[in-house]
Amino acid sequence: MIYIGLTGWGDHDLLYADLTNKNEKLYHYGAHFPIVELDATYYSVQPERNIQKWIKETPDNFKFIVKIHQALTGHAAVEDFAASRMELIEQFKTMLQPIYDAGKLGCLLIQFPPWYDCTTVNINYIIYLKNHFKQFPICIEFRNDSWFTSDMKEHTLNFLYEQQLIHSVCDEPQAGHGSIPFVNRITHEDALVRFHGRNIAGWTKKDLSDQEWRDVRYLYDYNETELKFLAKELQILNQKARNVYVVFNNNSGGHAAGNAKRMCEILNIEYTGLNFKQLKLF
Repeated sequence: MIYIGLTGWGDHDLLYADLTNKNEKLYHYGAHFPIVELDATYYSVQPERNIQKWIKETPDNFKFIVKIHQALTGHAAVEDFAASRMELIEQFKTMLQPIYDAGKLGCLLIQFPPWYDCTTVNINYIIYLKNHFKQFPICIEFRNDSWFTSDMKEHTLNFLYEQQLIHSVCDEPQAGHGSIPFVNRITHEDALVRFHGRNIAGWTKKDLSDQEWRDVRYLYDYNETELKFLAKELQILNQKARNVYVVFNNNSGGHAAGNAKRMCEILNIEYTGLNFKQLKLF
């Protein structure tokens, strides 16, 4: 089964043009897609009221791809958020448990930064995190090409397979050591595919604020030829995996929702069991 969605539900004008109550965005999103990436958890451990609200507003078969906290991947300092790494891990596990218990956890996404290269220390830290979150399905995303050089690619995939970790298949700009190639392989019964766009200039742009960097980095609109190529790659994965989770992250210019809708059309996918769409009176 291929589940197609977006990274977040907040900024997709294509979906919400007729929506009057902006607090109902997630419910309305759940009328279009069966999966979403939960990015808020990257910035902070979310209060239980938020988690329960999100569970309640989504369809029974809906899935969340939950992004792990930035301080657990080296993007930020642990001491800025908790007294210790273990305290932060326990807080995050407590937050994650209700989503898992509701059957709505697609996977826990652990995305490492571009400087996280292929070393023994870093391999051991992945195992450390895996052992602490072992009750949940875990996906690993690399951003450093050292994991997929010609002499390391098979070792990396074998490592993920042996640890029963999902390999995040990424389509992203090929911009040197801070990006990884498109490796359409599975290491688990489930697969995660993230489409970041192909904006090479934006991917490597320097001296920007965090918001400016995000706005430029993911500014890309996949064309028809690219979408059809990627659709074939998804079909290949779907022949091997139980579930293929797909999220479009190219939303700086509002293109993700349209690209995701078009991908559903190309693959002839029409989801059932979604939320009811809100209709205008006239």
